[in-house]
Amino acid sequence: MLTWIILLALFMLAGSFGLFLWAGRETAESRRLAALTQAEAGSENARRPLDRLLAPLNLLRRLFGSERDPRLLRRLMLAGYRHPSAADVFQGTRLVLPVLTAVALSLLVSQSLLLWLIVGVVSSLLLPEIWLNRRIVQRRERIRLALPDALDLLSISMEAGLGLDQAIIRVAQDIAVSHPDLSQEWMQVSHEQSAGNPRLLAWRNLAERVNDAGVQSFVNMLVYTERFGTPVSRALATYSEALRTQRRQKAEELGAKTTIKLVVPLIFFIFPSIFIVTIAPAVIDIIHGFARLNR
Repeated sequence: MLTWIILLALFMLAGSFGLFLWAGRETAESRRLAALTQAEAGSENARRPLDRLLAPLNLLRRLFGSERDPRLLRRLMLAGYRHPSAADVFQGTRLVLPVLTAVALSLLVSQSLLLWLIVGVVSSLLLPEIWLNRRIVQRRERIRLALPDALDLLSISMEAGLGLDQAIIRVAQDIAVSHPDLSQEWMQVSHEQSAGNPRLLAWRNLAERVNDAGVQSFVNMLVYTERFGTPVSRALATYSEALRTQRRQKAEELGAKTTIKLVVPLIFFIFPSIFIVTIAPAVIDIIHGFARLNR
């Protein structure tokens, strides 16, 4: 039985590694996204210890001549992981986790081992994807909630005399503690402009990285004000108020839905409890009364 377990683990490892190589074919999109993530990774001195730690994964990938999957790079970018080796770490986790799960179950479980192996391996294969999707949604929601406050600060900074680029840097530094995700994105916009990219291209890259409707509308507003010469500070104040109104309407909508959502627990949990507390003692007394009459 142990031989079959080892063979199954080796088969899963080989299949997962083959999938890793197939998903990592070199494309122009992968090179573009890799260059974008390289610009976001930080200074060379800060990356050096992490690069040494991840060197075996990079060496393994280069040994087989594969490039990073552009779709995975984009999803990791949406989740906030911009280091070039983040894709290697994620792929390595997807390779190792099923094998470790199979080995752990073979050592810990003695009954219904095959069933537990199937459940554990399938769960370990799906767990990294579920985790990554959740991180993307959470980061997008944090940026959406932080945008109105940041726009107010941006509008105040511009009314105080700063230009748009200088105001973005100042606000990104001020919100680094309270809203680190949005601060990171705005600092990336500043870095891209410093590297020579046009302002509109840097803002469009921001919309592509975040992939949120609110941020896309914000970028479109900046593009239109840039083209038609509208005062940016006034447009920012108006858009910030619109975002707050939208957020308030969303909260009111969720509050109105709670009445319908409470119907199911009310019927199945609250009503039976009320019935037991109020009526059950009387029913018990009646049963005892009839029992005494029958004696």
